[in-house]
Amino acid sequence: MKHNSTAKERSLNPTTHPELKTIPKAKASEELDERLLGALQAANDKKALDLVVLDLREIASFTDYFVIASGTNERQVQAISDEVFEKLKRSGTAAARVEGYKSAEWILLDYGDFIVHVFSDKARRFYDLERLWRESKRIALPPEFGGESNSSLRDES
Repeated sequence: MKHNSTAKERSLNPTTHPELKTIPKAKASEELDERLLGALQAANDKKALDLVVLDLREIASFTDYFVIASGTNERQVQAISDEVFEKLKRSGTAAARVEGYKSAEWILLDYGDFIVHVFSDKARRFYDLERLWRESKRIALPPEFGGESNSSLRDES
């Protein structure tokens, strides 16, 4: 891909993405700090589906990582976000803001250098952050977080 192409041109031509890379599993634990691993563990404890971490450091200035998870219903989406919020708060990391909790279709927990997105299945397919941020690096997760299975959502590689 040309380095001088605009973001709009790149998003309109999604056919090939040689820049879409997955960080090898051996480096995933080195790449993710304990707060991110804590958020993943908390989501996993509440049976979150399709856990994904996107590395945005090279393409965004407002955050470094997106943690994306899904729940099967409104109560599970709220339970996942509650567990992430409480676990990180107990470890000394407070969320700067939380949005979307009441509707529980898409709950956003903003921690500054990473953002946790907890979606209902329908909302996740609709907003499709993995496609919107396809130029990011997708970090390979350890097997305990579902890193060995393929996501049921679209995989644009």
